[in-house]
Amino acid sequence: MAARGEAVACHTKGGALTATRRKAALVLSGATLLVAAGAGFWQWPVTCYDGFTGAWIWLRGFRSRRISVNGHRLHYLVGGPIAGPPVVLLHGLGGRAENWRGLAPYFVKAGYRVYMPDLLGYGRSEAPEDFSYSVRDEADQMIAFIRALGYRSVELGGWSMGGWVAQLIAVRAPELVRHLMLFDSAGLHVHPKWDTQIFTPSTADELERLHRILEPDPMPIPGFLARGILRACAPRGWVIRRALNEMYTARDVTNTLLPTLKMPVFIGWGEQDECISLQQGQQMHQLIPYSELHVVAGCGHLAPLDGARRLGPEVVAFLTRAEAKAAA
Repeated sequence: MAARGEAVACHTKGGALTATRRKAALVLSGATLLVAAGAGFWQWPVTCYDGFTGAWIWLRGFRSRRISVNGHRLHYLVGGPIAGPPVVLLHGLGGRAENWRGLAPYFVKAGYRVYMPDLLGYGRSEAPEDFSYSVRDEADQMIAFIRALGYRSVELGGWSMGGWVAQLIAVRAPELVRHLMLFDSAGLHVHPKWDTQIFTPSTADELERLHRILEPDPMPIPGFLARGILRACAPRGWVIRRALNEMYTARDVTNTLLPTLKMPVFIGWGEQDECISLQQGQQMHQLIPYSELHVVAGCGHLAPLDGARRLGPEVVAFLTRAEAKAAA
């Protein structure tokens, strides 16, 4: 009995020791993974952030797609019920489809099918060297994109430069636009008070200056993150510079075009926008016959992201009212 008891005790101690070793191994493995993840984030913060953003969007039902338009490959994100009314959202200068992650879920929840393309030259779309990257040519590309999707008309939204592109679409192909949504939109003939070259920053100081224009009271950007952002932005900097050079010509300003719009227009603006001032939003509201202006307190140029909880319900309500009025 004693021998058997000793054997049982030895087996119990051995099992406990094995379990302890397993726990220690799991803790060590977890710690190693955390250290590796931390080191990866430190070295490639933008890549890691893009990965987290992509996972967040995927979990909310959006999927990545590609389509050929006018001989160029465009990337876009799409989500929402297949049979839902289509919404097309256009990002701004230097932006990408994922920038709409704040507002897009509100449209999906309301039953819309949401398309968020990367404009030609941005995000995961092609960047052909022989393209002008003017807002006019981007508008023509998006007109072809909407038609390639097979839609006769859509709810069209644009943010910043994307809003300028959306205005030109509404003017050049009004039959495609049921309702227009403009968020902190460019387009008026107004020369910026700040140096536009900071849209292609090459130093941490220039990046901080850009950050201060886009957001009120921003947090300082850590050095490792600034280096990552600058590294990620550099390859497509030439696209932004070419687009800005086209804007400087003022050939495509919309001051005289906005009064001709016949569709209802939603205008959303950050109260503290230093990039495109609220005054310009108010001027657009005065120029567009059937428009509503919604101002988001405490937000700057990134109102569609930072102020999505306010703008989301308001823009969906706008579409619902406009549809009801059209059906009456």
